[in-house]
Amino acid sequence: MTEVNRPQRRAGAAPPAHLGRWTRLVTARPRLSLLAALLLTALAVLAGGGVADRLGSGGWEDPAADSTYATRALEREFPDSQPNLLLLLDAGRASVDDPAVAAEAERLTARLAGERGVTGVGSYWRSGAPALRAEDGHEALIAARVTGDEKTMGETLDRIAPSYRGTHGPVEVSVGGPVAVRHEMQTIIQEDLLRAELIALPVTLVLLVMVFGSAVAALLPLGIGIVAILGTNAVLRGLTEFTDVSVFAMNLTTALGLGLAVDYALFIVRRFREELSAGAEPPAAVGTTLRTAGRTVLFSALTVAVSLAAMLLFPQYFLRSFAYAGIAVVLLAAAAALILLPAALVLLGHRVDALDLRRLFRRRGPAAPAQAAASPAGEGTGWARTATLVMRRAPFFALATTAVLVLLGLPFLGVKFGTADDRQLPSTAESHVVQQHIREGFPGSPGGGLEVLAEGRATQEQYGAYRDRIAALPDVQRVDGPLVKGDTAYFTVLPEGEAVDEPAQRLVGELRGVEAPFDTKVTGVAAVLVDSKDAIAERLPLAAAFIAIVTLLLVFLLTGSVLIPLQAVVLNALSLTAMFGAVVWVFQDGHLSGLLGFTSPGSIETTLPVLMFCVAFGLSMDYGVFLLSRIKEEYDHTRDHGQAVRHGLQRTGGLITAAAVILAVVMVAIGTSRVTNTKMLGLGIALAVLMDAMIVRSLLVPAVMRLTGRATWWAPGPLRSLHRRFGLSEGEPAAPAPVEEGARDTVGAHR
Repeated sequence: MTEVNRPQRRAGAAPPAHLGRWTRLVTARPRLSLLAALLLTALAVLAGGGVADRLGSGGWEDPAADSTYATRALEREFPDSQPNLLLLLDAGRASVDDPAVAAEAERLTARLAGERGVTGVGSYWRSGAPALRAEDGHEALIAARVTGDEKTMGETLDRIAPSYRGTHGPVEVSVGGPVAVRHEMQTIIQEDLLRAELIALPVTLVLLVMVFGSAVAALLPLGIGIVAILGTNAVLRGLTEFTDVSVFAMNLTTALGLGLAVDYALFIVRRFREELSAGAEPPAAVGTTLRTAGRTVLFSALTVAVSLAAMLLFPQYFLRSFAYAGIAVVLLAAAAALILLPAALVLLGHRVDALDLRRLFRRRGPAAPAQAAASPAGEGTGWARTATLVMRRAPFFALATTAVLVLLGLPFLGVKFGTADDRQLPSTAESHVVQQHIREGFPGSPGGGLEVLAEGRATQEQYGAYRDRIAALPDVQRVDGPLVKGDTAYFTVLPEGEAVDEPAQRLVGELRGVEAPFDTKVTGVAAVLVDSKDAIAERLPLAAAFIAIVTLLLVFLLTGSVLIPLQAVVLNALSLTAMFGAVVWVFQDGHLSGLLGFTSPGSIETTLPVLMFCVAFGLSMDYGVFLLSRIKEEYDHTRDHGQAVRHGLQRTGGLITAAAVILAVVMVAIGTSRVTNTKMLGLGIALAVLMDAMIVRSLLVPAVMRLTGRATWWAPGPLRSLHRRFGLSEGEPAAPAPVEEGARDTVGAHR
């Protein structure tokens, strides 16, 4: 396709003063820059060592909620009321009431009571509580509380569990309970993350070689990604001294570290090779690259960081941890791409195309393959033809793609929110097996009851009347208590049905509405879920407004248009519909659970959609910025709207697709995790990234921009002045050829 009305850009044109200083800063002493980076990376390895052992596996609750207050008060005043360690004793064909079984159970109970770091030990054989005995009479429970923080509890469990697990006389003992679930989850995540890295790194390198052709160029993004990951681990290690950080955040560190490093390096190396192909010397080519692609990378990093920063508005440290990790890895990846990569490119020069491994699989030809890949001539003609076809049939493509995306998102209308539990783990995990036995074989869902904390002086008659009012509620199976200590007491309420189903959640509200002559607060699994949902619902509009407003502002500063920012926000949100629909259809409803190897709990953990939206929206903006920056640059040169859209897709279509495929590979590697939430995060975002790159950027964006025509670039006078002063657009516009006021759109002119 012939490009017309486009003034020739001067290779290596002098950048503005402030960017000239930046270019000189990062390229004047490239060897020194790389040596400093190597030293900082080594320090990051030392500072980030052992970070995984300091990370938590919880963080789904609202720390300011009534349920959190009640849980802490009960742990303090009635530690026996909050068991987190369960020993499941299986008597085989014998009854748990058999004298030999009872004697062995009593011996184990007494032994557990003497362990350091363990308190509140009780059992079916001591209390006779029906909830601790299986309905078939062959299994029963010993319950206890492991004290301390998550790290201390994990160490205690590692110390004592091996001596209880296994055969003891007439019983077989398995270890479960919340502390075992959390510890096993943390261990599995660390193992799976290592496996994901071992999968993602070599596959990413192969794909980069296929994209760049040069093994030298392919190694540059991996180097940037490793620097960003190691640096972020050091940041997380430092944060653990001041706040709680979730172990799940390490998955995002790996995924974004590799994914964004690839994105940024692809964009910068691609532009550098274009400048070399145009005849510029390496230092001048780096200067032009920083002035154009460098600006885009910086701008893109800001947009991704903004989306991730929205998670800081939520109180759950699970979400806040992803903000910490995400912002750190994005900024470090951008810094490495804008400081280390230019220094490496100055040193490499034309050798960036060295070691072209593709020649081993290709016939020899007269043109140097790497130079041909970098040459603008003839590059991306398939994408140019796609853009022309889409814009020629813009109404059809706009309506069809929108309809498909909306249709794919419809399952999300049936979403049910729940809480993370043992079913996040593989079906063979010991703590999952224990909890599954309890769910299926024990009455009243032990561990799934609700606790009511009562604070204030009261008489036994008042406690009794309050208990009777609770027992009269329709969804209550049984009320136990009160257990009184001074002016504090608590009741245990067993709901009908499952621990977190709709009746149990409804019962939380009913309990909080029961009249009492003392202060009451409700906790338990269902209460924590209700409070978490309320906290997210309360802050979700603020987070969405924050993302939308800052995104609108940043895209306006990039384009100077009023309409393009609105299009970007709407189309980015639309690109996520397939991800949300798939999350419900697969992980809630259980389709493909056998193929993907997980157990569906019948709900989606409350914080996951928020996390996935923030991450996927930010990545969509990343690709959107790459496309819009080239469209804007071309429009500044030619004032030809149709040609600008075509040129932008021609220059970035392959780049965005390659980056999306590589990032999807990394996310799929994360999605091989045996923990369901991590699997959901990895596979869901991989789908969102591919849909955005292959459907939204390739079809929907050019179709919508064709429909809006020249009005796409309109802005009122005051905003145009604001953009001229503070705008972040790529390049310096050349003086365009005169365009008549009523000039027709060149979509038709260049068919």
